[in-house]
Amino acid sequence: MRFIIIILLLVASVAGAQDLRVFPPDSVEKRVIDAVEITRNLKIDGVLDEPEWSMAKPSPHFTQVTPVQGGPANFNTSIKVLYNDNFLYVGIICSDSLGKKALRATDLRRDFDHMEHDLVNLGFDCFNDKRNAMTFVVNPYGAQRDYLAFDAMYYDIDWDGLWRTNATRNDSSWISEVAIPWKTLRYPKTDDSIQNWGFQVYRNRRMTNEISGFSPFPLTYSASRMDYAGKLNNLKPPPPKTNISIQPYALASYDGYDGSDPSRPKEENSLKAGGELKWVINPNNVLDLTYNTDFAQADVDRKVNNTTRFNVFYPERRQFFLENASLFGINVNLGYVRSAGRTGGPMQMQPFFSRRIGLNDNGEPIPIVAGGRFVHRSDKHNYGAILIRQQGDSITSHTNFFVGRFSENLGKQNRIGGLLTVKNQPEGSNITGTTDMFFRFNGVHSLISMVSYSGSTNSGKQGVSGVAQYNYATNNWKLWWTESVVTRDFNPEMGFVSRSNVIGTTPGIIYYYRGDKLPLKKWIRSFDPGIDAQIFHEASTGKLIERQLIFYPIYFDFHNAGYLGYGLNDIFQHLPETFSPLGVPIEAGDYKYVQHTIVASSDPADKFKIFGSVNWGDYFDGRLTTGDINAFYAPIPHISLGGQFNRNTFNDVGMENISKTVDLYSIEARLALNARIQLSSFIQKNSENDLYNLNARFSWEYQPLSFIYIVFNRNQYNNALQQRQREDQLITKVSFLKQF
Repeated sequence: MRFIIIILLLVASVAGAQDLRVFPPDSVEKRVIDAVEITRNLKIDGVLDEPEWSMAKPSPHFTQVTPVQGGPANFNTSIKVLYNDNFLYVGIICSDSLGKKALRATDLRRDFDHMEHDLVNLGFDCFNDKRNAMTFVVNPYGAQRDYLAFDAMYYDIDWDGLWRTNATRNDSSWISEVAIPWKTLRYPKTDDSIQNWGFQVYRNRRMTNEISGFSPFPLTYSASRMDYAGKLNNLKPPPPKTNISIQPYALASYDGYDGSDPSRPKEENSLKAGGELKWVINPNNVLDLTYNTDFAQADVDRKVNNTTRFNVFYPERRQFFLENASLFGINVNLGYVRSAGRTGGPMQMQPFFSRRIGLNDNGEPIPIVAGGRFVHRSDKHNYGAILIRQQGDSITSHTNFFVGRFSENLGKQNRIGGLLTVKNQPEGSNITGTTDMFFRFNGVHSLISMVSYSGSTNSGKQGVSGVAQYNYATNNWKLWWTESVVTRDFNPEMGFVSRSNVIGTTPGIIYYYRGDKLPLKKWIRSFDPGIDAQIFHEASTGKLIERQLIFYPIYFDFHNAGYLGYGLNDIFQHLPETFSPLGVPIEAGDYKYVQHTIVASSDPADKFKIFGSVNWGDYFDGRLTTGDINAFYAPIPHISLGGQFNRNTFNDVGMENISKTVDLYSIEARLALNARIQLSSFIQKNSENDLYNLNARFSWEYQPLSFIYIVFNRNQYNNALQQRQREDQLITKVSFLKQF
């Protein structure tokens, strides 16, 4: 209760304070750049030596976003835009007095980590709705990153557009050349011969972590807030035409098994073919079809050792389901917890989670026969549907999945919507219906909520869940308050809920101080103390079952994007039944204890980086120390080596006063001839069940979005009878993308 009072007082003080540095979108002059029409295609080599580039008009001088919001950029960035009947071209010149010595890039992956690279981010608001953006990102070595952004809140990070780029480096700058086919861009069909689009560009010079923008925007917001974007004028895009892409594949695989299950063949070979079709019916409507769907090239899940009472949330990694995930995936973070420098609540509630399709509870694939997805997006409303047919196996019946989604845009930044999921099997159906809304008030205040109902015909059980979260975010404050409820019988079989039969209250606040009184200002960018709570009551009885009061009196963000923080966590746990984390049984009862945490990271863009956390203190009736250490070394962008180590040390914990250590470690490497030809691998070992996991993947993008993959997987583990099992898989896959 004292914590709630403190939060209320802080809310009152924040509400009475005016942060003048969060300027509204219309309070500053929007920058403008004119595109220039040309007649021939350009060679994309990262050298702007064609005479057409001299015709292009350079962009205005960029403005700092951080560390000095509103100041002139210390390193000039020049953008030039050309176009012809086939492509939109962007030339990027990033000046730097240190030249090549200043550049930072840790790898050449597609969709690279934006905190580890020098980069330039190009955002296009082709419909001028000031809500949506198609974004293309380049680094100094020609690596690509692209995504779709909606309301600067939902992101399709794994959307892959068809476009080309190349880059060069010299002693005074790095230069990138980008060619985007008009068919990749989505824009309106109008009677006007000339179109003007919203256009935002930002550059991060990672050596000093200076972010600068083409058109100014507040540092607390992302560049995807397109209401702050400038303008790209004088475009004459060709009228949208038939736009169909097909991507067939062929796959050969070998599976080997060495274990105690007599029903499994020792060796098995197979051939498989299938593919996907994308039809951009018009700029607003897209239809995707898939047949004999395969995800052999997708990253495999890393194993984790979980000592909490929450179910582990594994992210989606399969390309078909990642595209347009922002439309179908409604997800509310039920609070924020600093862990290894990142925010994300320990409890998650998601009415549709695509990993429920084509995967069992152990993450093992179940064949998908066919499926389709239709999506409509416009400035007024968005809607879509997914229909998937999943093959049955010896455990799971054949299944039909349906997802329907609708959302209506209200005003400039608001939205309401609904979601329906149906999982149909011969033994019955599970139906989940959800309504949701999002409101953004005056830029800094927002409210998001959703209410869901689930019902199963085979069990007859019905349940509901609901969540509402208020957020306040300025350059100096971040405040949230979340109320949630999940009834005992709420069961969205196509969704994810990390905990049921619970009422959650999760408020918190973080203060960001960037003033002159900071110690060691040469290294420290901001001081970010914070406090938050995770309070859970049992929904069926109202009894308090868990309370965590988390205080970070020390948290520093450094100029190089590293951080250092110390946290104190006061915990109460009511166990209604025996709880057995990592094989340590703990008796039912009430427990109060305190834990300490240190989180730290070096510069994430340095050649050698290390980050992680250490947590120690009491744990139920004993003690637990948990360490997570991650180290990576990238002497050049073409070579990256790394390792992760997790150790959980129990001392006198549980009914048997167990003292033991459980280690989980992995080693990984990535070798890249260039941004198109790469070899990656990782090995993981877990002492808890003597698990050994190896994944190696070679990929060659022999032409844009057409790939050759060779993948090898090996899993070794002890089964429930402590018998050793080994599973090997070798896959060769070839895909080809053709756009009509």
